[in-house]
Amino acid sequence: MPIITTTMIVIVDYGMGNLGSIANMIHKLGCKSLITADPQAIMSADKLILPGVGAFDHGMNNLHQKGLAAALNTRVVEQKTPILGICLGMQLMGKSSEEGIEKGLGWIDGGCIKFSFSGDDMKLRIPHMGWNTVNIKKENPLLDNELEDTRYYFVHSYHMQCNDPAQVLATAVYGYEFPCVVWKDNIYGAQFHPEKSHKFGMRLLTHFIENC
Repeated sequence: MPIITTTMIVIVDYGMGNLGSIANMIHKLGCKSLITADPQAIMSADKLILPGVGAFDHGMNNLHQKGLAAALNTRVVEQKTPILGICLGMQLMGKSSEEGIEKGLGWIDGGCIKFSFSGDDMKLRIPHMGWNTVNIKKENPLLDNELEDTRYYFVHSYHMQCNDPAQVLATAVYGYEFPCVVWKDNIYGAQFHPEKSHKFGMRLLTHFIENC
């Protein structure tokens, strides 16, 4: 059932991400979205989505060069606008990444590390690619337990490592358990791709728009 809302979802365009796929899914939900690199549009957003595919340093450099990091900090940290980071977008919300040398946005108390396996798990391929189930750690407005075998589509070589367990909403297992959904106040991050996760992804985006 389509969502009945006038909420404007702004999808941040910093040159890295499946922007069209996210916009198409939001459109299917009956909502309006705007793909933009304009800091002023970010300042007027009801809710924000920070997507991302690619390298950590490239992502942070693009955010700074386009004046988007400052606008996001004002809108998200100071004005408490809800935001959902997806894949690289979630990783940029941390303090740092082993993938590069740039500082992250620092919204989540943690950083990103590369998958590292031992023993029989050394046979696992990197990147972690494909469908995987998630384990919800606590009740929250983004995720629910109503669907059995909740699973999402992942593509990543690095994952978040949180210093504060309270900021971990869900985990997945690939060789070992790692955080795949993080949260702090109005800030949400998902390592997987909701826009590639069919009914599961649509449900998550619905919850973000309606409940977060």
